[in-house]
Amino acid sequence: MPAPRPALSTFFRRVLTACLDRPRVSAVVLGALAACGFQPLQLWPLTLLAIALLIELIARAERGRRAFLIGWLFGLGHFTLGNNWIATAFTYQAAMPTWLGGIAVFLLALYLALFPAFATLIAWAFLRVLSRRAAPLTPPRRALALTLAFAAAWIFTEWVRSWLFTGFPWNPLGVALLGPFSTPGLAILTRWVGTYGLSGVLVLLAGLPALFMRLAAAHTGTARAARLAPPLIGLAALTALMVLPAAWAPAAPGKVRYTLVQPDLRQEVLDDPQQFEASFVKLAKLTMPNGVNNSGVDSKRLVLWPESGVSDYLRDGYPPYFYVGFTYADDPAVARWRIGRVIGPQSLLLTGAVDLVAKNDMPVAARNSVTALDGDGDILAGYSKAHLVPYGEYLPMRSILEPLGLSRLVEGDIDFLPGPGPRTFDFGDYGKAGIQICYEIVFSGHVVDPRDRPDYIFNPSNDGWFGYWGPPQHLAQARLRAIEEGLPVLRSTTTGISAVVDADGVVRNFAPWRTAKRLDGFIPRAHAPTLFARFGNALPLALAAMLAILAACVVAPRRRRA
Repeated sequence: MPAPRPALSTFFRRVLTACLDRPRVSAVVLGALAACGFQPLQLWPLTLLAIALLIELIARAERGRRAFLIGWLFGLGHFTLGNNWIATAFTYQAAMPTWLGGIAVFLLALYLALFPAFATLIAWAFLRVLSRRAAPLTPPRRALALTLAFAAAWIFTEWVRSWLFTGFPWNPLGVALLGPFSTPGLAILTRWVGTYGLSGVLVLLAGLPALFMRLAAAHTGTARAARLAPPLIGLAALTALMVLPAAWAPAAPGKVRYTLVQPDLRQEVLDDPQQFEASFVKLAKLTMPNGVNNSGVDSKRLVLWPESGVSDYLRDGYPPYFYVGFTYADDPAVARWRIGRVIGPQSLLLTGAVDLVAKNDMPVAARNSVTALDGDGDILAGYSKAHLVPYGEYLPMRSILEPLGLSRLVEGDIDFLPGPGPRTFDFGDYGKAGIQICYEIVFSGHVVDPRDRPDYIFNPSNDGWFGYWGPPQHLAQARLRAIEEGLPVLRSTTTGISAVVDADGVVRNFAPWRTAKRLDGFIPRAHAPTLFARFGNALPLALAAMLAILAACVVAPRRRRA
């Protein structure tokens, strides 16, 4: 007879034993497993398992430096895998060798890993200080207190990561709880707790199975199946919430008709002057229905082109030699007129463009901008990107790093300058638009002007730099912003993934990666301002404080009387 298969509880016990025997190696592996919950893999149960085992490693740490090291090694594996797309960007520039991309990912992970390290140290120290004068805690009570403290510490450190040294909030842990395109999953909670609060919720969910099993084990005579029942039932319920389509009705369409274009302009041709005209023709044919000029009532629409949508300088006033290399003529008025002919007389275009900053007829800087053009080719408004990408759009400490052979990834010798931040533009019949260019959309709580709430957010992007992993991660974070703010988000990208996301974070229309496609429809309606839209990141910080107080309360009843 074949040997009987080990029970599920035996399997988990063996996994836990293996982790505890080699905590340093295990921490790196668990960090990588946690990153598997992000797009494009979206294996969110692995994220829950990794965090659960990380909490066990913290609980077994005898000294603070061991807890810190475990958290740092976890972060090293986590950010190396999750940010691997950064290495792809080095294949599209000639200023630095492509092999430097892998080193850049690892070096960035060395820094980002400090945030999980401090989260583990804070949780460990918090529990140790509270327990110093307390009677020995029972295993369930200790597990609960540590889980609450770790969730609070993770929220706080992830929030700090979003702004320290200009911030890099890419892939917050809670994004693993975002459902597939048809449902927001548990990410719907960001309306009330924000993205960083959602990360804390994930930590709590990860810690609950171990807590349930300890509670069951504390009762003598409890069957093994009864010990496993609560975590398995909870996992099944969570799976249902993550996978089933949203129970609520789809967001009602608004009155603004849109045409959103994804031209599939690959990065290797996007900055090639010899390809400028062909790229514009491709964009124009996708924009005009059936390849003819727009006319009539049905052409009244909002046209959305991606970041790097036009290669021409659209503004007047530059010295004549600035315009050399225009795709159509050395005259910005002619270039704008041609664009007006493409979109039609009753339409409005929002497109990515580059504006120059000149001094003494010499370009000294640039701005990554969105320009609004009407059907006559007149410029109605402009927005400049505020959150610039270090080493992408500007080179920090240029006077030191440039002599060492380092350069920024975006082609050119001048740096981009930041704009003033979120702005709302009232375009009348085309609605009130908030604009966030590319990377800006990942900054939770900083995508909307709170004094003038828009009807939708336009997020043009060029994700062609970032291979297969980067674009779906970028879209996932844009969906979180839609849920948080209760606003639809429209993403037009050069190579994908472009999408129309409603105010519930559900993708209503999209263009797949590396596909030339045009999307048409009506912009979904916005919701009333969410709780997060009103109070911003004060909510996750308040949640972190509440969790810390609860952790203290779990320990406090066990204190000895003086």
